[in-house]
Amino acid sequence: MRLIIGILVMMLASTTCHAVQVDEILPNPALELRARDLSSGLRCLVCQNQSIDDSDAPLAKDLRLLVRERLLAGDTDTQVKAFLVARYGEFILLNPRWEFKTGFLWLFPLLSFALATLYLWRVRSLQGSETPVEHLSEVEKAQLDAVLSRPPD
Repeated sequence: MRLIIGILVMMLASTTCHAVQVDEILPNPALELRARDLSSGLRCLVCQNQSIDDSDAPLAKDLRLLVRERLLAGDTDTQVKAFLVARYGEFILLNPRWEFKTGFLWLFPLLSFALATLYLWRVRSLQGSETPVEHLSEVEKAQLDAVLSRPPD
């Protein structure tokens, strides 16, 4: 019982760990919330699978500070993202935007699923099209019995 309680306490105590340092936090809670929201959608260029909000890399810290500077300067969320994309490219966005050049990224899972479904349907329909023994003529049945009754080589 103590083990279960211990595991539950550890699960409840473990929250997402943010790498934001105390000196980075903005005094305005609304701006800080916007900064956190923005930085959770931006990719750390060092870690590449973490957001800059979760990364301890020095570049991630610089990017978090840059986001906060732009917000303090009065930029909107869209302007901050556009600035970072212009500076670092589309790769900085954890979720790529829907554009013609990123369309393949968004459509590939659907296309793969459709092709797999079509392939499985085709294989299944071919398996069902085999000629059952009942539809064979007497000559074909005799030939089949002869082949099946032969000893293996």
